[in-house]
Amino acid sequence: GKGRLDECKQDRFVQAAMACFVGSAACGDRSSLPLVQQRCMRAVWTRSHATIRRNAAGARPRMSGAAGAEKADLRTRSKELVGDKEGTDLWRKRTAARAMLRAVNFKDEDFGKPLVSIACTFTDATPCNAHIYELGEALQEGVERSGGKSFLFGTPVISDGETMGTSGMRYSLVSRDLIADSIETMHEGYLADGMITLGGCDKSIPGALMPILRHNGFGVMLYGGSILPGQLDGEDLTVVSSFEAIGARAAGKIDDARLALVERNSCPGAGSCGGMFTANTMSSIIEAMGLSVPYSAAHTAVDRANKLSKDKREDCVRSVAALFTCMERGIRSRDIATRKAFENGIVVMMALGGSTNAVLHLLALAHEAEVDLSIDDFNAIADRVPLIGDFKPFGRFVMADLEKRGGIPAVLKYLLAKGLIHGDCMTVTGKTIAENVKDAPDLTFGNEGESVILPVEKPLAPPGKHVLVLHGNLAPEGAVIKLSGKEVEKHRGPARVFNSEEEALDAILAGKIVPNDVVVIRYEGPRGGPGMREMLSPSAAIMGAGLGKSVALITDGRFSGGSHGIMVGHVCPEAAVGGPIGLLQEGDMVVLEPGLRRISVELPEEELEARKANWIVPAKDKLRGTLKKYAAVVSSASFGAVTH
Repeated sequence: GKGRLDECKQDRFVQAAMACFVGSAACGDRSSLPLVQQRCMRAVWTRSHATIRRNAAGARPRMSGAAGAEKADLRTRSKELVGDKEGTDLWRKRTAARAMLRAVNFKDEDFGKPLVSIACTFTDATPCNAHIYELGEALQEGVERSGGKSFLFGTPVISDGETMGTSGMRYSLVSRDLIADSIETMHEGYLADGMITLGGCDKSIPGALMPILRHNGFGVMLYGGSILPGQLDGEDLTVVSSFEAIGARAAGKIDDARLALVERNSCPGAGSCGGMFTANTMSSIIEAMGLSVPYSAAHTAVDRANKLSKDKREDCVRSVAALFTCMERGIRSRDIATRKAFENGIVVMMALGGSTNAVLHLLALAHEAEVDLSIDDFNAIADRVPLIGDFKPFGRFVMADLEKRGGIPAVLKYLLAKGLIHGDCMTVTGKTIAENVKDAPDLTFGNEGESVILPVEKPLAPPGKHVLVLHGNLAPEGAVIKLSGKEVEKHRGPARVFNSEEEALDAILAGKIVPNDVVVIRYEGPRGGPGMREMLSPSAAIMGAGLGKSVALITDGRFSGGSHGIMVGHVCPEAAVGGPIGLLQEGDMVVLEPGLRRISVELPEEELEARKANWIVPAKDKLRGTLKKYAAVVSSASFGAVTH
């Protein structure tokens, strides 16, 4: 009866409720049952399904009273904010805080629940994050059902794709650390016990994970999901299709009508860019590291009606379950983000053909987790991992295609079987990587040209042919090249020097760049930009003009995950601090030798030293506000461009 129903509500498990309608459950028409029994059956089904989902995510059933031991108090920090229990000195001292919280729907019982912060990197200015608030609300509902109390908050979000090639792009990488600082400020300021952070556009993903690692908290990161591919004349499109169409139009390969069709069909709804660009690269890495729930990286954000996908809603349920598992078992973020976990992440990046931005972000994440990881560690892993993912921008498939084939768990299961990853790493589910992927689908390799993932015995490219770190007299601290299987043993050509992205793009679109040139874009580094803009516009223009195999581009800026061609970024030291790239002059012979991991300029050391003695930082517009603060504190890209 009523007493048993109340017990069920308090207990949050199913045994007490089961007793309420045993013997009545066989009724064919539930509406014929007394109202209290109908309510109880709904409670049982809701709780049973939640329990199943929690167990699937690796959580223990939580029981109380006669059904089990008293549950642990998960309020490791929030008692300092709201008080511990009624009647104590601390409770009385926190009266004013509780008074304010009551105005935002906190009830008496909420002050005894663990407090969870939910970071929503939401804006309706970009499809990447337009649905994030809806995910946040789903997470909030899940926390409430699991016996917690949560609060939502937002962060800045800058769209790389929209701001590309403009001064606004200077705020993109800056936003990564601003997002991290914003989340840290809210979580630490409100003394929350656990956190779930959401990411969509690529900088919001590492930005959402960095604060979890920074304070070694209890936390889970959830990716908002990939956009579905656009479609035109039977071909899958992504936003990069639009960028490359600009170059194709400038080269006279398409007309304005075709350009407009590509524009209108590239992005069909919410979600992050569909290829193995930076967002999908980072979501795959984070799942491989065990810091997000299995399958979440490959799930698309919405359906063709632009409604939140069923899979993403389920990811919310499993993410909440994982957070409570971590809090119950005392699994903190740095217990998961170990050196071996970072190695797993790099293996997946190399195998799937991920973005060069992952180098920058992984170095920053390792800095937050206090894990010893250097830029040269990427070469050591690259030398043993073949390129097996056939993804855009260099391949044919998008993330939605991998979702149909088992997602990242299927990839991890395959890599584990091949001895390429560590299976004993802990994850947010409370299980190891090996346990998580045990029942994942097996990858199947179809006819040639049909497989999203190729076998390691017949890869797209052998080890050492994707992302590599180069050194030499042009980049003493390192530079990053993305080969994606291209056979570039040596590229030697004259430097075409530009002091901004805009200057270079104008020259490319005007037809002033010819085969064998080396386009040099400098003063675009973390400090020099400031903000280390991505060079997708000039790189896409080179590809669109049909020069992708004959023209190299080097920069102290970055490249979009959508960039491909002969592209070298992250050249360190950057020009703005006196790096050799700032000493280049028009016509200097630049040599790229990926096989030797070398990038150099054919100049004697004495000439470089003489140029350095006469070098003056070019005058730029006066910096103010956020960019001024960022330029004053940001580190070299070779250390992740971190700000603390």
